[in-house]
Amino acid sequence: MSERSSPPGAGPTVLVTGGASGLGAAVVTAVARAGGRPLVLDRQRPADGVPWIECDLADTRAAEAATRDLAERSGGLDAVVTAAGMDMPGRLADIPGETWERIVTVDLLATAAVIRAALPYLEAARGNIVTVASTLGVKAVSDATAYCAAKFGVVGFTRALAAELAGAVGVTLLIPGGMRTAFFDERDAQYRPGPDAALNEPADTAAAIMFALSQPVGCAVREMVVCAEQESSYP
Repeated sequence: MSERSSPPGAGPTVLVTGGASGLGAAVVTAVARAGGRPLVLDRQRPADGVPWIECDLADTRAAEAATRDLAERSGGLDAVVTAAGMDMPGRLADIPGETWERIVTVDLLATAAVIRAALPYLEAARGNIVTVASTLGVKAVSDATAYCAAKFGVVGFTRALAAELAGAVGVTLLIPGGMRTAFFDERDAQYRPGPDAALNEPADTAAAIMFALSQPVGCAVREMVVCAEQESSYP
């Protein structure tokens, strides 16, 4: 992780969306253990002592303002990891329009909004971005139109952003498979992984993110697929 915007003796400053749970919380832990300073945007409180702003990412203007606020409080940013995400599976005709659009907003539009607001700080630090897509961003399945639309969008957005920011900010696309998190808890039983499902631990996926963030300036990890060897959502 670049340390150019960090004061002497401090580790890199990394903004994590969705940092109160799941993969985001695992990234917060990994950054702190590596000597960095995690910051969080979330609707829930993250781990004790982690600076954060309560933010509903479905309000993209609020997400931009919160990003700038945290960056200013912390003296800049070295990296952003957009780990926040949501889903509610179901057939298109059965998902309320407001819910469908919220999924796309949180998973895709808020990703762009946070990164847009963070760019001046990341450019000053010659920092890094890791966006979190999904194996369902490269493989479409039934009953997941909103999630696939959003995550396919994250893939396209990140690939275009990498071309746009080449030589200025490092950009990595992460395509994770299913993980052992609370992500599936509120789903109907038919959409939850079975007891024998092959899922990764979020800490292992967070370690891959840390690998991408640890590369020296000029060395780009463009894309990573991280999933359990026998996880079925990746082709």
